[in-house]
Amino acid sequence: MKPLHAPWRMDYIRGMVPGEDGCIFDLDPDQPCSKRGLILYRDPAAVILLNRFPYANGHLLVAPSRHVSDLCDLTPEQNGMLIHKVQQAVTILRRHLNPDGINVGINLGEAAGAGLADHLHYHIVPRWQDDHNFMTVIADIRSIPDHLEHTFDLLVDDFQLLRDK
Repeated sequence: MKPLHAPWRMDYIRGMVPGEDGCIFDLDPDQPCSKRGLILYRDPAAVILLNRFPYANGHLLVAPSRHVSDLCDLTPEQNGMLIHKVQQAVTILRRHLNPDGINVGINLGEAAGAGLADHLHYHIVPRWQDDHNFMTVIADIRSIPDHLEHTFDLLVDDFQLLRDK
């Protein structure tokens, strides 16, 4: 038997995670990246960060810097820029994590599952064949095979290179 370790999730599971003051996309607003905030990339138009409570290893959030709650509130230019960041993020995840597939999606509104309904964001979730086993069904727990800080260290350099593109 192999042990499964995802120690950072236990506080979340128990409902003991203190809320951040303000929006997670606004943490360390003057920093192009922040390990504390799991922010891999920030520019005046967009922010990309690791999900602190991921569905799978490498689960990213890509959001416009401007607070909008609905996809229809973006200009065509903002929408184009945001989907371009999603494409770049997918490329980086494929390069480093080699997933078998990737889920990309947006939840618009709380009823649709948006945990942060007031700030539009894409979820990018790498997936591997049989990545979520019986633990999800039996115990409502997902096992994440890598520590968030290691995943951050693995990806951050490539995200910081996006500044030059």
